[in-house]
Amino acid sequence: MAEINANGQTNGPAGQPQLVLQKIYVKDVSFEAPNAPQIFQEIGEITEAPQVQLNLTQRATGLGNDLYEVVLSLTLTCTVNERTAYLAEVHQAGLFGIAGFAEVDHAGIIGSYCPNLLFPYARQVISGLVQEGGFPPFLLQPINFEALYAEQQRRAGGEPRTLNS
Repeated sequence: MAEINANGQTNGPAGQPQLVLQKIYVKDVSFEAPNAPQIFQEIGEITEAPQVQLNLTQRATGLGNDLYEVVLSLTLTCTVNERTAYLAEVHQAGLFGIAGFAEVDHAGIIGSYCPNLLFPYARQVISGLVQEGGFPPFLLQPINFEALYAEQQRRAGGEPRTLNS
């Protein structure tokens, strides 16, 4: 089993793959309700459901010594009658120690495993922002990051792989 030393590095048996979550944190967050308070009246009067769009991105930055920052960015935009009701955005980040994996597995961990771990935290922040903004609760449905990663690999011409293959 790997241990984290005082410098945040992983210590473990030589040659053994190591994956250590060191920290999860909110890197950036914002909420806008550009048409408040009028939009609250419109929500009560509309006959069709508000339109909600989710944009999802992720990026990973190598920090040296097998340490990576992975940032999952979610932007949720809700429109009512083609007017923006709210825009909620969170950049949920994590620090991961990743060492000893084959390159393809390493890429899969960063592209699938890490965002999957960060998503529940980002979902909770988005939900809180929407409710605290005065709007009805909104719960994001789970996202299959492994399938998204496999599709991304397929489009890039690479063989999709699971973390277990």
